[in-house]
Amino acid sequence: MPVLARYTIKTALVHLALALVIGLALAAQSVFQLPAFIATLRPVFLHLLIVGWLTQLIFGVATWMFPKYSKEQPRGNPQLGWTVYLLLNLGLILRAIGEPLIVLQPGSIGGPSLVISALLQVTAGWLFIITIWPRVKER
Repeated sequence: MPVLARYTIKTALVHLALALVIGLALAAQSVFQLPAFIATLRPVFLHLLIVGWLTQLIFGVATWMFPKYSKEQPRGNPQLGWTVYLLLNLGLILRAIGEPLIVLQPGSIGGPSLVISALLQVTAGWLFIITIWPRVKER
């Protein structure tokens, strides 16, 4: 398995584990007296689950399994692949910080961090399409 695919899939598993812990905390909050901060994590839970786990897992498996680009660069431009990985995960980190901040401290850096997060993740998505598009071909 290529290094980039391995890192992407393992990072997806980390995001799944984090989402499950947050999901458990959200469920427990309805039963126990947990800090109000927990409720602000619902968007983080969903984002970690959908972008962090599902999308990143798809990116990793596609990077690994799609047909080779060429003999010299079987998975296309490796720097572009790593850029996708970094942008997606930086966007996720900013999202995980910004979502609670926007609720707990309106007018703080939460709003701008969500915009930057979205730009990073959209850029990662487009770069992934650019990276994987030439590998979608007949045998």
